[in-house]
Parts: sequence; structure tokens; C-alpha cells
Amino acid sequence: MDDRIEVGAVCGPDGCAVPAEATATLPLARAPSRIDIVSDAICPWCWFGKRNLEAALAMLAAEGERFEIHWRPFQLNPDMPREGVERASYRAAKFGSIERSQEADARVASAGRAAGLEFRHALMLRTPNTIDAHRLIRFAGERGPAVQDAVVEALFQGYFHAGRDIGSRAVLAAIGGEAGLDEAEVADYLVTDTGEAEVRQEDAGFRRGGLSGVPTFALEGHVVFSGAMPPEQMAEAFRRALAILRQRAEAA
Repeated sequence: MDDRIEVGAVCGPDGCAVPAEATATLPLARAPSRIDIVSDAICPWCWFGKRNLEAALAMLAAEGERFEIHWRPFQLNPDMPREGVERASYRAAKFGSIERSQEADARVASAGRAAGLEFRHALMLRTPNTIDAHRLIRFAGERGPAVQDAVVEALFQGYFHAGRDIGSRAVLAAIGGEAGLDEAEVADYLVTDTGEAEVRQEDAGFRRGGLSGVPTFALEGHVVFSGAMPPEQMAEAFRRALAILRQRAEAA
């Protein structure tokens, strides 16, 4: 299947729109439907989005809908040094002071508790470069969507809850092993540059297409929405998008 994502909203809070010329050849008869999530492993809202999506898909499953999830790369800090940086000073510079950085972390932690996620910012000592994390996600995706999803969850848990340095290849290999991959195989993969050019190309392609925020969710190659919307709103957005895509396909 063509893995391109066309940046152009399909659904939003007030409705949906799909360019007619973009829908005529979509393979809508097949199941499950494909959802692509553009995200970064150090984006807290991407972890929120993952949880909310899981709840939304459970709602849609009760209606007979099935989905296959694919994770796509986006670097929030594409110019981050490969070794990462010390988080406290980096965040203080970004927000203007350590106090403002801590206030931002407190807001994320509070929202996380409401969603059943525990952010432990005191354990997060480094802000990593995420290129190797995205390479790991890509590697896992070659083993299947379920394996990839488990690795993404393990990365979120590792960084936000356990404070692990997910810029470290040794840490990434361990996380991959904990998520069901062969740790030695992951380690051997990460010491090469396999997949790096493809990750960078995808990331750059999303930026050229106008994508600037994550998480971003696409259905059958069309962007539906960005942001960690509540599960009910997510379910409705996908419900409307599916209806429009199917109606367009039938009319073609």
C-alpha cells in the first residue's frame, strides 16, 4: 500500500471534507481501515493521543469498525545534538526560566493523571535526540503493527514514567527487548545507519507538506485531525471521515 499521507484536513470539530479527486481509488472495501499517527517519542501529547485513540477505537469496534495502526516519524527537535542535552538547562532556556519549565511540566502531569498516565518529570534528566527512537519504531513496524505499537508504548513509558534516556542505543535496545523484540538484534540494527535516511525523509516530507504539530492522525492516507482530542471526539471524527470516504467511493 502507498504509505503517503496527504496533508489536508478531513475532519475537524465542525465537520469533514475530502477532495473528490483524492478518494476515487481508495481501497475502502478492505478491512481493517488504516490509521497513521505522526508523532515523536518525547511529545507528551502524543502519549495522551495514544491513550485517547485506544478508547476511541474501542467505541468504534463496538460498531463493527476495525483499524490497523501505523506510527510515522516527526522530530520535535530536529537540530538536537545526537547525544541529547541536559534537560533542566535546555528547558529553562526554552521557557525563560526553570520555574516556568516546572510550571509547564506540572500542567502536563496534572492532565496526565486525569487520563490515567503518570508523568515523572523529576526522573527525566536529558532531552534526547529521537532519530534512533524513530529507527527503532520503524524496525518494529517491519515486524507488524502490534509489535510497533508495543514499542511505541514502551518508549513513552520509558521516557515519561521511568526517565530513561531514549537517545541511548543501549537503552533503546533494552526497551525493544522488553516490548517483545530480540534485544541483541535491535542492538545490532541500531549500530548501523539502516533506516535513518528513510526516517529523515519522512520527517522532512511531513514538514514540506505543512505539518507542524503532533500527534497528527490520518485515515487511509488523509489527515483527519491533529492534537490529543478526547476519545468521543476522536471516534466521531473517524466515524464521519469513514462515511465520507465510503460515500465518495460509491459515487465514483
